[in-house]
Amino acid sequence: MLISKYLFLILIISYSTSIQGQEYINKNPKKAAIYSSIIPGAGQIYTKKYWKIPIIYAGLATSAYYINHNHESYKTYKQTYLNRLDGILIDEYTGVYTDSELVTLTEYYRRNTEISALLFTLTYVLNIVDASVNAHLFNYNVSEDISMEIKPVYFSRDNISGLSLAIKL
Repeated sequence: MLISKYLFLILIISYSTSIQGQEYINKNPKKAAIYSSIIPGAGQIYTKKYWKIPIIYAGLATSAYYINHNHESYKTYKQTYLNRLDGILIDEYTGVYTDSELVTLTEYYRRNTEISALLFTLTYVLNIVDASVNAHLFNYNVSEDISMEIKPVYFSRDNISGLSLAIKL
């Protein structure tokens, strides 16, 4: 009987300790940023913002697709122009594009490749920043009792009436 009392007492103490330990979970922003920099979206998993992961991967995949597409088009038009300069005048774009149009297309797709690479980098960096900010704000308590009151006020000393704005946080 005495052993069961001690066992029951130890069980209650350990249960209450485990409940108190789970009430406040602190997320480390540095750890979230490192996770997201190693694997995009891992910081969002760490901060339990799972719905953001498909958005991150959609941005990265779209940017990667356009980097590849624009770079391939750039190489094609550049090689066609260089072939025309070397004297090979018959190609798939003969009669479609002039030499000056090929130069314009080459510059256009080079610029688009650079912009797509910039957007890929921006998406990757925003992924890291988002994970860090979410970790900072993980335990931010938003009270349900936020209110604003507007009341008429009369100042008898100055004989002036007005409005009072009170914000309760």
